[in-house]
This record gives sequence, structure tokens and C-alpha cells, in this order.
Amino acid sequence: MVDPVTLRRASYRMLLLAIAAVFLFVRILPFHDSGGRLPAPDLLTVLAFAWVLRRPEYVPTWLIACIALMADILFMRPLGLWALITVMGVEFLRNRSELTDQQPFPVEWMLVGGTLTAMYVAQALVMGVFVIPQPAFGATLLELLATVAVYPLVVVVTVFLFGVRVPSPTERDAEARS
Repeated sequence: MVDPVTLRRASYRMLLLAIAAVFLFVRILPFHDSGGRLPAPDLLTVLAFAWVLRRPEYVPTWLIACIALMADILFMRPLGLWALITVMGVEFLRNRSELTDQQPFPVEWMLVGGTLTAMYVAQALVMGVFVIPQPAFGATLLELLATVAVYPLVVVVTVFLFGVRVPSPTERDAEARS
């Protein structure tokens, strides 16, 4: 028989993988004409951030790396660059997940916004050093702002639709014992 804690972790990992597959599939569909539209937010990254700040054990590093690498391949970005930066951002937030449990949501939002800003700056610096063509600064800034702005909505969906909440002390004790 499978331990209930292990089953729950595996179920949420599969759910994250399914959500990522749907996001990637919808993003590659040719429904939109990019002329004059705002850049879409990076929903996969903020979803990973929301999950890792609530339940870090549901978001293993290897899964985030695979999802981000697949996104790099599908969106024809420099292979592995955004995946590496995303893994670094997720691990930065994972190390602070216990500290953000007691903080109000605006502090968490600012932490995520700062992490995303550092990630976008790191990507621009690496692409600049290796003379890789970059998107326009304005488009990148709009994507960053849209991504930070959509984070509260992603958190609401994560908590109320998917049930990924910060565990209570009782739940943590029960998981630690099993």
C-alpha cells in the first residue's frame, strides 16, 4: 500500500505537470496575432513560485528544470538559459518558504517581484555577454510587469482551486512522522 503522504505528493506533482502541459500547449497555438498586443505573463514561473512558497515538497527541482527546459525548446529561447535561471529563482524562494509563512501576502508578492526582476536582469546580462539577440527592452519590461501583476491571481487559483496551501503545524508534524 502506498503511504498517503507519498501519494499526495505524487498526485500534486502530476497535477503540476498536467497544468504545465496545458499552459505550453495553449501558448503554442496560433490563436493570437502578436501585432500591438501586450506580452503574455510567464504563468509557469509564477505557478512554480506560488507552489514552492506553499508546499516546497510538491515542486522538486528536477520537475521545474524539465518543465522550464521544455518551455525553452517550444518557445525557441536560448536552450537552458531561462530553465537555469528559473531553477535558481525557485531554489532561492524554496530556501525562504518557511520565512514567508508568517509574513503577510504583500511581503511575499514583493519577494516574488524582486526575484522575477533579478531573473530578467540575469537573463539580459547573460544574453548581452554572449551577444545573443534580445527582445526589446520595453517588451521585456511589460512581460515582467504582467508576470508580477498576475501573481496574486495565480495564488488565489493555487489555494482555492488546486488546494495547495501552507500546511498547518499539525499537518507538518503528521508528514514528518510518516
